[in-house]
Amino acid sequence: MAAKKNSKTVFEQVAGEIASGKLKPVYYLFGEEEFYLDLLLEKFSAVIPSDQKDFNFDLLYGQDISPAQALGIASSFPMMAERRVLIIRNFLQINKGGGDGSSQRGHINDFIAYFENPNPTTLLVLIDTKKPAGNTNLGKKIARNQNVGFHEFEKLPDYMIPDWVIAWAKEKHGKKINAEAAQLLGQFVGNDLQLLSTEIDKVCTFVDTSDSINNEHVKKVIGSYRDYTAIELKEAVMKRDLEQSLYISEQILQHSKSDTGELIRIVGFFNSVFINIWQIRRLSEKGLSQSKVQAELGIKSSWYFNKLWDDASRFHYNDMPRVFEALLDADRAIKGFSTLDPTSILFLLIRRMIG
Repeated sequence: MAAKKNSKTVFEQVAGEIASGKLKPVYYLFGEEEFYLDLLLEKFSAVIPSDQKDFNFDLLYGQDISPAQALGIASSFPMMAERRVLIIRNFLQINKGGGDGSSQRGHINDFIAYFENPNPTTLLVLIDTKKPAGNTNLGKKIARNQNVGFHEFEKLPDYMIPDWVIAWAKEKHGKKINAEAAQLLGQFVGNDLQLLSTEIDKVCTFVDTSDSINNEHVKKVIGSYRDYTAIELKEAVMKRDLEQSLYISEQILQHSKSDTGELIRIVGFFNSVFINIWQIRRLSEKGLSQSKVQAELGIKSSWYFNKLWDDASRFHYNDMPRVFEALLDADRAIKGFSTLDPTSILFLLIRRMIG
């Protein structure tokens, strides 16, 4: 079975089809990674030259239009142009919008017939956060139709974020960000690609006269410069150094503006760390070599993967249930299912993770 494509790979595939002009007549794009959906919306919008857009380009929302209205536009021919583009966001809400409740509004299932025989002069792009339910007629038909480019955009997993940061900084700004700085940026921001791209813009502007970006640049620009970060805390936990781990935890909380907010970020960070460790230990238990594990996880940066491999080597596969139970308990405690204060919650979590 072929490995499932991540959102970056899917984006590159669809963007390549747009650039080459070898387009499907219909695209259905869905998923939680709106960063890539927005980028593709811009690229699909640019298919029509600006001087032809007044009559041949429509960006509509499902809640504002009926199926009959949408299909009427899709079935019409372009005016003084070779093609028209119709983009519908929030497509699955289309039954709710654009009409007075009469039978003339049509039904979302009416699109099935259009998919079978689309207007060759219209590019129809449907966007939503979800795909049609698999037990509906539309859900059964759309994914297998050869006229439809059916693509999912999932959130990138945390272990792919450093590679993404490195590639984005290089592609958009011509800057080289080292792997450790990329990891730090991902730890500060998380896997929200829109926020990450904004922070990368800031960092690259800050180091405008330099081609390379390091940890200190990231810390200063994001405004999180301090003696210790979750990265240093992780290193102490990986070494099973309880005393140093508790000291760093205390320092982090003392320098935070919100103990609860900081604790939420730390728990989320360690959850990502141990998901990576669990994946590596799981694949290692199957007998895969280090290089095959790296290939399986799709991590390009050898520096970053070697760090993950080193972290994973410090824990056993059967340690994982205990660690994830500790993280779950800490998460519940933060949400009010405990009378412990933030410092006590963090200290207890550290002790349980170290074991």
